[in-house]
Amino acid sequence: MTDFIQQLAERTAARGWVGPPTLWGLIERRAEATPDAVLAHEDTGRELTFAGYRHACLRAAAGLYADHGVDRDTAVSWELPTWNESLVLVGALARLGARQNPLIPIYRGREVGFITEQSGASLLIVPTVYRGFDFEAMADEIAGERPGLEVLVVDRDLPDGDPGGLPDVDAPPVAAAEAPTRWLFYTSGTTADPKGAPHSDLTVMASALAMAECLDIRSDDVSALVFPFTHIGGIGWLIASLMTGCRLLITESFDPVATPAFLADNLVTLAGSGTPFHLAYLAAQRTAPGESIFPHIRSYPGGGAPKPPQLHYDLKREIGGVGIVSGYGLTEAPIVVMASTGDPDGKLAETEGRPTPGVELIVVDLDGQRAGPGQEGEIRLKGPQVIRGYLDSSLDAEAFDKEGYFRSGDLGVVDAEGYVTITGRLKDVIIRHGENISAKEVEDLLYAHPAVADVAVIGLPDPKTGERACAVVAVKAGQILGFADMVDYLKEQGLRVQAIPEQLELVDAVPRNPAGKILKHTLRERFASTPQTGRHA
Repeated sequence: MTDFIQQLAERTAARGWVGPPTLWGLIERRAEATPDAVLAHEDTGRELTFAGYRHACLRAAAGLYADHGVDRDTAVSWELPTWNESLVLVGALARLGARQNPLIPIYRGREVGFITEQSGASLLIVPTVYRGFDFEAMADEIAGERPGLEVLVVDRDLPDGDPGGLPDVDAPPVAAAEAPTRWLFYTSGTTADPKGAPHSDLTVMASALAMAECLDIRSDDVSALVFPFTHIGGIGWLIASLMTGCRLLITESFDPVATPAFLADNLVTLAGSGTPFHLAYLAAQRTAPGESIFPHIRSYPGGGAPKPPQLHYDLKREIGGVGIVSGYGLTEAPIVVMASTGDPDGKLAETEGRPTPGVELIVVDLDGQRAGPGQEGEIRLKGPQVIRGYLDSSLDAEAFDKEGYFRSGDLGVVDAEGYVTITGRLKDVIIRHGENISAKEVEDLLYAHPAVADVAVIGLPDPKTGERACAVVAVKAGQILGFADMVDYLKEQGLRVQAIPEQLELVDAVPRNPAGKILKHTLRERFASTPQTGRHA
């Protein structure tokens, strides 16, 4: 098989993009190719051109090197909002060859303390206060218990120095297998500690390249980066922009009213990046019927969590563009599956697309046998963006099967044309009276109800049936939904009686993490002791 470095060069050259095998090389080449084009435009009005970005990265790198001793392979954890300076910090650490560990700003002392300890971080970069939380105090407390951990507080102003004193740049790897670890991303922990997933520049580039190809990104595209940049998807969008020359619209935090207006004012063409954001765009359009709020829209990139199929059709019909072009991946294996802008509506709405170049995807049923087309099972993966193993190698035996495939923990089916549909999680199957109920199947049906704005279906303990299905619904403004209404509707949709939820809970909003995934553990904890609504016939 051709080494991924050669594939990267061939695939980027074929589209007129740039694509060296290191992030710093990519920054250098993009600055040379389109120096005056805009990389990032904040909702504050502040901008970075590609040449300005390179210059800012060099000065920050020099400051980090001279004042904080950051050098090749230094482990740096950083937890900043989505600012232009966050993009600059990434480039500065890439210039120094550091091993960087971006942390989503929802992490607090327990997670950050665990991560900095396990990763061997010698520098922790945080803001003073963000969204009411004192990050500086948290970082100081962690550092007080860990000798050798320095805290650097950054409120927009990064370290600054003379680039003339920087050390030489590392030579690029000659083969993908030799690429050093440059990134450490952590999966979100719920009941267990987060898991560290080491990535090289090349594994993250493999993901970004696949996404850029599927979305057919052009240099004149304007893309919404409205989720936390420290998520692996945020780094992927930075790399995609450097490859293609497209512009990123960034906001410190997503606001369902202000952010769609910001995107509209700046002529967004790619409005990502997942169900909660897409729902906000649709709501904004419905407050201004008539002309499209996004007149230049081409598509709605998606990911982070499976989408309700109806949402694709609603966006396409009411705002425009080809609809949702979504992808599937994990922190350990980002964008291993993605739809393409030329796919038919049925595939865009109902699937996540097909495996991206170089990815081997198999489906294994619950008996451990490989499933055929249309048969459900666990999705397992190999590919250029898949990690070789966790930072804690004791986790690898469970994470990889005997053939070396990464076990995603997600359930899905692959149709005869190779399109992948995610049907749930291995742990998100509700077992009622010994019968499996797919939470996603019920969610997709309920989402299409005219009164439903958002929905999650969870399993709750039940002394008679083992588990019962509970629908947690946020209704649209001015709408109502009763238990009997829900039951009658699902029966009309042809859902078997055994799968109809036995409990309905109405909430103001369905809780989701910054990547758009529903926080089902939070809902289970909240409603575990709530009496069920009623039985249905």
